[in-house]
Amino acid sequence: MFTGGAAAPRLARREAATLDAETDARSVVILFGPPGSGKGTHAPKLVEKLGAPQLSTGDMLRAAVAAGTEVGRQAKDVMASGGLVSDEIVVGIIKDRIAEDDCKSGFILDGFPRTVEQAKMLDDCLGATKECVNAVIALEVPDEILTERICGRWVHKASGRSYHATFAPPKSLDGRKPTEETMLDDETGEPLMQRADDTEDALKARLAGYHDQTVPILDHYSTVVSKVDANQGLDEVWTDIEKAI
Repeated sequence: MFTGGAAAPRLARREAATLDAETDARSVVILFGPPGSGKGTHAPKLVEKLGAPQLSTGDMLRAAVAAGTEVGRQAKDVMASGGLVSDEIVVGIIKDRIAEDDCKSGFILDGFPRTVEQAKMLDDCLGATKECVNAVIALEVPDEILTERICGRWVHKASGRSYHATFAPPKSLDGRKPTEETMLDDETGEPLMQRADDTEDALKARLAGYHDQTVPILDHYSTVVSKVDANQGLDEVWTDIEKAI
């Protein structure tokens, strides 16, 4: 007796292929990763691999305001009054940006959407052209590893020289606890400093916010999410990212 079970996937693939041919479907990728996960290292490789630009809402917002587009003017007015730019304006800016020539083959959204509501609005925007999010890549690193990576960073303010208490310590540390007295610039002997965002309390708050925001979004896109263990060597992480796309 014919049940249709084997035919259904073939039919779905034919329909998907037809849809791709009709719409010249683009690669739409969302990249997530907490601070210190290596997103800044791997995003440029992803851009080169896909031949598609990396888009961040901050950059797009500033560009739209500078260009004086309709949604850019709306955003400027809101910010001038001290308000928060609405989801509608943000998605409008994205809609304009992804219509540009360099997005013809696709684009990579960096850290957007930040809420499920934004995700739904993005889906509606893409759905208007029969498109959808193809892949969501989430770089994952245990919080304690991120704490070690980030909270160990120290910088010489005048020169910009950077150090790490564990991985690239200054000569002055010499196995001691990192403090302003023990973390001194190798060339000048001047005290190093930590950025405000690199302290343990600040990082804890940032990570809590990141997890609260992203978990519901990953659930929303569960069928296209690939979680990548970013606590590996760079080559291994990149191999896993390539598999995801």
